[in-house]
Amino acid sequence: MSVKISSLEIENVKRIKAVQLTPGENGLTVIGGNNGQGKTSVLDAIAWALGGSKYEPSAAKREGSVIPPHLTVRLSNGIVVERKGKNSDLKVIDPSGNKSGQALLNSFISQFALDLPRFMNANNKEKADTLLQIIGVGDKLYQLENEEERKYNERLTVGRIADQKQKYADEMPSFPDVPDELISASDLIIRQQEILAQNGENQRLRQRKDVLESKANDLQAQISRLNHELTGVLAQLESARKTVSELHDESTAEIELSIAEIEEINRKVRANLDKEKAAEDAKHFSNQYSALTAEIEQLRQAKRDLLNHAELPLEGLSVQNGALVYNGYQWDNMSGSEQLRVATAIVRKLNPSCGFVLIDKLEQMDVDTLREFGEWLESERLQAIATRVSKGDECSIIIEDGFAVTKAVPEKTTWKAGTF
Repeated sequence: MSVKISSLEIENVKRIKAVQLTPGENGLTVIGGNNGQGKTSVLDAIAWALGGSKYEPSAAKREGSVIPPHLTVRLSNGIVVERKGKNSDLKVIDPSGNKSGQALLNSFISQFALDLPRFMNANNKEKADTLLQIIGVGDKLYQLENEEERKYNERLTVGRIADQKQKYADEMPSFPDVPDELISASDLIIRQQEILAQNGENQRLRQRKDVLESKANDLQAQISRLNHELTGVLAQLESARKTVSELHDESTAEIELSIAEIEEINRKVRANLDKEKAAEDAKHFSNQYSALTAEIEQLRQAKRDLLNHAELPLEGLSVQNGALVYNGYQWDNMSGSEQLRVATAIVRKLNPSCGFVLIDKLEQMDVDTLREFGEWLESERLQAIATRVSKGDECSIIIEDGFAVTKAVPEKTTWKAGTF
């Protein structure tokens, strides 16, 4: 059961002469009045009574008073807190009548509840850290965010390289009418030499034919005497003639042209190969970019799952990129009432034993927003004691010149829906 303030009595503290107040158990209790009448002094006195000497005002005793400050705060758990005497000594009495001290109060009273501006004036990271601390996911969330940032930067680099590679590939020339591979000049030269050798052999065979024909003519003149030899020579001649008729000389003109053009062809082949390689590089980095995008989305989903499964103090409240977000808005884009609602919910979650919070200067809220805030406090069973420069019906008590004064309408000590 969270502890709340049941009643309080304050005398001679700052601008307060004498004020008694019984705040509503739940909802909003508004302390109204003009500036300089002692509204904030009430909150400062409560903080001093419950928070200890570090909350003691620098000039605690009311100016002009010969009587020292006297504060009595009764809490819903039966504890009575009193400060009185020349040194404003603290006395804490539990329901059994046992006396205690500040350590007992510190065990169930939230320091943020006494000093809400301390939370509201913190930077974005400090606010987010406070929330993550109380829901127990801070370390894991920051680990995921660091990994996401690393992957994001890696993807950014890969994406830039992929774009550069693709642009380079698109700008490179392409030649469709060339081979897929580089041409070897040595292979063409070897082929040329083989053809020249074959042509040389053909020439040798032609020359042999001529010799044989010459010899046959000589033998014809000696036919009577060389008939046997002539028969053999004629047979050889017949064979030689048949071989020569089947010979065909090949031209080396095409190869000679290819040799002459080989450097230009190879330049085009190299250009095609370079373009293909550049396109492959671009595709490789594009695939890396897509893979990193998928990993980043997995990390973001892990963060969402982590926060979705955490017990957050307020629906619509989350942490994104190290900052508090409520209903899609970061702190500096929230309205004043939204900031108060977020701060109150977080402070309550930080120490569930403390069921109240002190809020100064509610002038930023119009009456309708004030009503909504009070209804939300009631629904959350939270008690808020706040100040407002006003003497309107929304005020539960009016402070004038350090005193609580009677209102023209029945005094409301608790916020109830439909009271306007």
